[in-house]
Amino acid sequence: MSGSTQKTIAALLQLPPLGAGEMVSVSGIPPGSSRENIRDTVRLAALAATDFAWLKKGDSVFIKIALNSGHRYPATTSPDAVYAVASLLKEKGARRVIVGDMSGIEYLKLTPEGTKGSTRRLMKKCGMTTAVEEAGAEKHFFEEAGWNGFYPEPPVAGGNWKSPLMVPNILREVDHIVLLPRCGRHIIAGATLGLKAAVGYMRTDTRLEYHRDAATLQEKTAEANFIAVLKDKQRLTLTLADKVLTTLGPDFGYVASPETGIAFASTSVVAHDMVSLAWLLENLKNNTPAVRRAWPSDPYQFPLISRIANRVVVWWLDRPLAAFSAERFEHQPIKTIWDDRALNRAFHLLGGVPRLCFEPINQEAAEPSRLLADATRPPA
Repeated sequence: MSGSTQKTIAALLQLPPLGAGEMVSVSGIPPGSSRENIRDTVRLAALAATDFAWLKKGDSVFIKIALNSGHRYPATTSPDAVYAVASLLKEKGARRVIVGDMSGIEYLKLTPEGTKGSTRRLMKKCGMTTAVEEAGAEKHFFEEAGWNGFYPEPPVAGGNWKSPLMVPNILREVDHIVLLPRCGRHIIAGATLGLKAAVGYMRTDTRLEYHRDAATLQEKTAEANFIAVLKDKQRLTLTLADKVLTTLGPDFGYVASPETGIAFASTSVVAHDMVSLAWLLENLKNNTPAVRRAWPSDPYQFPLISRIANRVVVWWLDRPLAAFSAERFEHQPIKTIWDDRALNRAFHLLGGVPRLCFEPINQEAAEPSRLLADATRPPA
């Protein structure tokens, strides 16, 4: 990495002052927990994070999942998390609970002429369909509305997006949005958590700008979460992380199973992602064999690999010529949460680094909460 590039990234990573306090609920999952116990744990985390006063009887809620592929959790959102949250929303009075996403370009491509691939089929393949149906929720896949099933959301002022973000009409139609990401590594972005999940909303042309203008990919990740519809409607972000995809990503890699898993939730996606990235790094360091943290199991640490991977995505999104003319992706190793450029940009958009307050829900959450509190405490 050149000296000028290092200086540019260092400038991007200058932390703003401490901002508002944000509560993060953490519920522990002991070893050998049954599916029912895991679902109950997820419910506890959600109930501790919000009182659901925002949900009026008869409202509609869209649950944004992470369904990049047809691979099973933790490459995609846990079906148990989907069931627990969807059924809880129904109990709280939601008239419609709609679960959906649009998968990644390697599995699905939407163009004005039509669609190749199916998110619906991938949901079934990864085992999520049954959970949605058992919870009494609806399924919704953005590409099925066609190219004109999206509308433009203006980007944040002074940001890095050149064009409005084309996002699905369903976001305008529902009253609330709940985000259910997964906790995992990503070969290009370093991690795929709550902020990165916003890419699933984007139409192909918006995803092309995201990857083609690669020098600010991380910053655009954060900015996508601050468009008006998400700022106005997103109420809760929750992750079940008794399994963590600690290498490679987003679809393959080593699956770490910590002795005590956790479910954690916050009304702030930024606070959530501070915790999620800290949990990913903890499991990468202490629950992933050393041989799996090295090449070729976890190539993110090699800048050339991430750059090549991003150009391949541009090729898929557009055409070979675009891949060669795309901006150079600037790789940033992530050893602590403060190294993550997407989070750092989100801190600036918020006006400060959230001051996290942890609420351990049960005895099993005490030690993970202590580790996470240490890892998310801003440096002096």
